[in-house]
Formats: sequence, structure tokens, C-alpha cells
Amino acid sequence: MEAALDPSIPTYSGGLGILAGDFLRSAADRGLPIVGITLVHRKGYFRQHLDAEGHQTETPADWTPENSVELMKPVITLSIDGRVVKIRAWRYLVEGINGSVPVYLLDANHPDNASEDRALTDHLYGGDLRYRLCQEVILGIGGVEILPLLGHGRITAYHMNEGHAALLTLALMRRQLGSKSCQEASDADLHEVRQQCVFTTHTPVPAGHDRFPVGLANHVLGAELAAALERTHCCTRGELNLTQLALFGSRYINGVALQHGEVSREMFPTYHVRAITNGVHAATWTAPPFRDLFDHQIPEWRRDNLYLRYACGIPSADIRAAHAAAKHALMEEVRRRTGQPFADNVFTLGFARRAAGYKRADLLFHTPKRLRWMVKNMGPIQLIYGGKSHPNDGNGKDLIQRVFRHATELRDAIRVTWLEDFDWNIAPLLYAGVDVWLNTPKRPQEASGTSGMKAALNGVPSFSVPDGWWIEGCLEGLTGWAIGRRGDNADEEEEAASLYDKLESDILPLYYGNPNAWGHLMRSTIAVNGSFFNTQRMVSQYVANAYERRTDIGLKADMQSGVVGGASKLRGARSGSCQWHSTRRP
Repeated sequence: MEAALDPSIPTYSGGLGILAGDFLRSAADRGLPIVGITLVHRKGYFRQHLDAEGHQTETPADWTPENSVELMKPVITLSIDGRVVKIRAWRYLVEGINGSVPVYLLDANHPDNASEDRALTDHLYGGDLRYRLCQEVILGIGGVEILPLLGHGRITAYHMNEGHAALLTLALMRRQLGSKSCQEASDADLHEVRQQCVFTTHTPVPAGHDRFPVGLANHVLGAELAAALERTHCCTRGELNLTQLALFGSRYINGVALQHGEVSREMFPTYHVRAITNGVHAATWTAPPFRDLFDHQIPEWRRDNLYLRYACGIPSADIRAAHAAAKHALMEEVRRRTGQPFADNVFTLGFARRAAGYKRADLLFHTPKRLRWMVKNMGPIQLIYGGKSHPNDGNGKDLIQRVFRHATELRDAIRVTWLEDFDWNIAPLLYAGVDVWLNTPKRPQEASGTSGMKAALNGVPSFSVPDGWWIEGCLEGLTGWAIGRRGDNADEEEEAASLYDKLESDILPLYYGNPNAWGHLMRSTIAVNGSFFNTQRMVSQYVANAYERRTDIGLKADMQSGVVGGASKLRGARSGSCQWHSTRRP
């Protein structure tokens, strides 16, 4: 549903869209025969505005496709909500080292459509349930139908990211059946559809999975597709659950980190759920000073990210110099945007995530007295925040306001800012320019996370709750530090105490007292995490395990016909199977 293709094209809301874009950039680097489908989102996500107290308001992030992408000739017609809607496509070429990947942005703004239908592809994650479901018809069914007309007639795998595209399974069923009625679909027909589909779930939170009333779904889809939907048995308790439809219709299913795979298996026990841990596009998220350093010291790193392992041979002084340049660029931009005197020589924490309650951006302020003591006795601290709350997420908006209140209360001791309208333009500066990347999700609600991976490419260690990717990436004292214990239960008091204890005993003394050892820490962060948590490795895993693997492994054998149902609520996640720990010091 979203893809970050270019900083000037606001067709993404955050991490999931950035991930989609990074995946496509790495596919282009490898010259893979992949095509991307998304929507044009002419109004974008939104521009964020924050007042002095942190109240968020929004305005549209308008953009003009005519200035950035190429209009293609084919036009298809879809039956949506009882009306005929014409859909066209704009093409953006993602350029890579060994080729390019076309991405098609589907657009309902056709002059022959009614005004309400022309607006269907305007807003990302906007509108009511009817609007959202109409968008998902365009994405899933429209995507399948327009591809052959765009010259892509031999698709061997349809990869659905989240459930938004799940309706493509109905389009494939209709194609499989030909002149037969959808009610006549056999188990063999369903098997053939499954053989074409791959599904990646990106959330461990049940509320994050799209659900629509069956009556609404039947009306929006029309009789023929409603019959196809009935054959899948994915409407239970009066709802169409698009995640369940994607699960039922896929031969390969995966979560986005080792622990997330385990959590997903508990949520959906009737399915085989694998795991492919996310990554980021290394060349995109490495700051210019580090790009120059790697180009000089590790010339093959862009072609093969695994060569970043050899960062262990780069002199520590060179690592520190590159970081100093990246930090200076960040501080100049922060000073320009905020007017606040952020300093290059002050320990700086970075936190930039979607403003949602479970991400707990305010956990650092749990005990202000301890923060004041640390600043007085160990050295100054700066905090730079960023991130948007969904317009309808009152809890997320309240979270931003709480951070603003804490910043005001602590202004005599700690400098804190929240960068307004955080996006791709400012993000690379922040990931590379802070000294430590902070992440405090409530376990086990972090599926993966990728912001800390971007920081790691620039030698910035993470300081994070062991959830998502960090369970795999945390080598204590070598790539960063864990907040709290690894395990099932997340105790906020314990985590806050752990956060303060490690800041006080490990992080601040090392930063201010041993710059050379800090340089070693940065170097090991690049060598260990930068070399692995990238989309080059991730795409290779998808090719080997999901795209080229042609067996029906998604749905467990005893459930391949009949009603399919998953766990109705998220159960407590066990810790990941790959738990590394080191007591070594850099």
C-alpha cells in the first residue's frame, strides 16, 4: 500500500514504505526481474505541524505525478462498489547498480470516472472502511489485471506485503477458473492459486490487520468476487479479514524477524510461518562521510554489503572522524530548523519512530531526577526526536505532547527537540549524526524495526529493548546495549531502571571517558550489524526461500480445505531462538 521511492514523492508513511523502497532498490542492484505495484496517493500521507505544546495538526502532502513519473497507456476497468471505475498507472524506475525495477502507481483519477471515484487513490491510510476497501480492490485486483497490459505477462510469484493486497488472490482464482463459476473452484484450483502467492506479515498486533464487515465486502466486490471470497472460507464472525485471506492463499508465509516469526506462528497456528529478518538499503542510508570512507577502505561494499564485515580493519580514528562530520551536518540542520543551540560535542540520543503508544517515546523520562543527576555528574545530554502520529491516533498524539511537557520541565538540564514533519529528507542526517540510537517498544509488539539498522551502517550503536530485530543484532557492549531482560514479560519499571543504569554505568562513562574505545564500538557496530541487516541479504533470502521455492508450504496439510481460523488474540511471545550475549568490552 505504500512505497518510498524518492524523497520528493510522499507515497509512504514510515518504516513499511521505506522497507518496500529499500527492497526494490536492492532488487534493482541485483538486476532481478521484479516489478512493484502501489497506489499513487496524490495527497500523500500528510504534512505534520506541531505547536509549542506538541499538538499535531495535518495538511495534505500534495504532489504532482506528471512532474515525477511517466503515465502509461493501458487503462483497465474494475467493478467497485457497484460502479465501473477506470484505473491507469504511472511508472517510476528504481535505478540500481545492475539494472532498474519498474514500479507502477495505480491511479483512479481518470476523467471518465465519477468525482468520488477519482479520489479513491488520493489518501494513504485515509478515509472510512469503504474507502480503504475500495483502495485494496484497486491495489490487489487492479494490480493483477493491469500487469499483462504493461508488458508483464509472466509473473511467477505475487508477493503481498501486509494484507492490503490480499484481494489479488481472488483475481488469480478468477483467472484460474476461466469460464467456470467461482463456486465451482476445486481444491486443485485453490492449490494453483497458492502456488503463485507469497505473503509477508509485518505486525504482531491483531489490531493492525485489516477487517471489513462481510456485507460491505460483498457490496464493494460484487457478486462474482464475493462468490470467490466465499470459497476461501476467510469470512468468519461476520468479517472479512484480509490477513487471513492472504495466509489462506499463499504457499510461502513469513514474518520479518526471528521472534516475529515465532509470534506469528502463535497468532496463526494453522499456518507454517517462516522468518526473513528485515534490512535496509546500505548505499541509501549511509551518510556521505561514511560512503567516502567505505569507498576508500572497502571498495566492494556497494556491490556486496557483506564486505562491510571488513570495517573491523578501518582505523578507529577514521571512524570517529567520519562520525564527527556526520554529526556536524546534523547539528547544523537541527539548529537551522529549531533555532536551538545543539552542540557537536554533547552526547546525543536519537529517537525517530511513528508516534504510537507502544513505542513509548517517553520512557526515557520515567525518572527525571536520575537524568538530572547524570547530567550534573557525568556530562551533558541532548535528545532529538522525530515521528508522526496517525491523524486518528489520539494516544500517539498524546505521546508527542508528553515528550514536549517533559522537555519543558527539564529545559534547565537537558536540551530536547522534536523535529517537525520527520521524513526522508531529514532522516539520513539523524541516523548518522546521533551518538546512540534509542528504541523503547513494549514487548513483543515490535515486529522488526529498521531505524536502528540505518544507524548501524553509520557506526551508531543501538540502545534498545530486546524486541524485533534487536534480539538478533544486540551483542552487549559490541553493537550497543539491551534495555531490560530478554524474555516473555515486559516490566516497565524494570526496563526504566535498566535504561538509567546502563546510561550511568556503561554508556556515558565510555563516551566521555574513552573516545578511542567508543570508536572501536562504532567500528564493530558497522562490521557486525551493517554487514548483515541490509536488504541485499534480505532480497537474496526472499529469492532463495520464497520466490524460487515452488511447494505449497503455507497452509498446514490438514487445513488445505475447509474453514481456516487463526488465534483470535496475540499470546505472549517467547524470546527468539537466536540469543547472543557478550560481556566483552570494546
